Amino acid sequence: MMISMLTQTLKKIGKKLIIILIWLGIWQALSAIIGLSVLFPSPSDTLTELKNLAVTGEFWLSVLFSVIRISVGFITGTLAGVLTGAVSSFFKGFSEFLSPAVSIIKATPVASFIILAVIWLKTGNIPSFATALIVFPFVYSNIKTGFDETDKNLIEMSDAFGVSFGKKLLKLYIPSVKPYFISASTTAMGLAWKAGIAAEVICNPTISIGNGIYESKVYFEPPAMFAWTAVVVILSIILEKIMILLLKRGKKND
Repeated sequence: MMISMLTQTLKKIGKKLIIILIWLGIWQALSAIIGLSVLFPSPSDTLTELKNLAVTGEFWLSVLFSVIRISVGFITGTLAGVLTGAVSSFFKGFSEFLSPAVSIIKATPVASFIILAVIWLKTGNIPSFATALIVFPFVYSNIKTGFDETDKNLIEMSDAFGVSFGKKLLKLYIPSVKPYFISASTTAMGLAWKAGIAAEVICNPTISIGNGIYESKVYFEPPAMFAWTAVVVILSIILEKIMILLLKRGKKND
């Protein structure tokens, strides 16, 4: 049994590695065809630049501060989405009241909110604000749907037997909402990084990944831009995997 599971795991890892190598090969081929690293750096150029960045203290501080800003925004947007989504499911009037605001947040380009936030907020707070805004509507919609889709027959039965709201919340609503929450969280995490880094590039806090991307554009250093972008992708994937692992572990412990 263990050998079979190990074999399957190794096959999955091997398959993913092959796919990654193919895409790296395509990247390398495109770079060779263009023939100018200043226009389209190769994987080796990007890796070299990444190594140069990684030996500086400023690089790690930038990564740390960006992770903190985006995490604060993600947590804030998630908590707001969970609370308002739950309330909207139980109070239709509140749902109707909130609906226009949610629709506006969904439809408005995040860059517009970022530019407005430059007027309202301190530079260091803008990435968290933008991240929270992009996360909120996804979590809100999924949480509301999860509550709305809870089995009505079970709810009626629990009401008939006088089950308290606390027990219904724990035994009925939360298990119904959990798959929707996991789906919303994983989608929102990727969007959070896009919004947060975009905000950093626009408002340009001194110590941030966005500042590194901005400076690589100003000084026309495509290898540095590719390296910083690779950092964003890697961090987004790692944090998403960690979050999925924690959510799945929490699901097993239920």
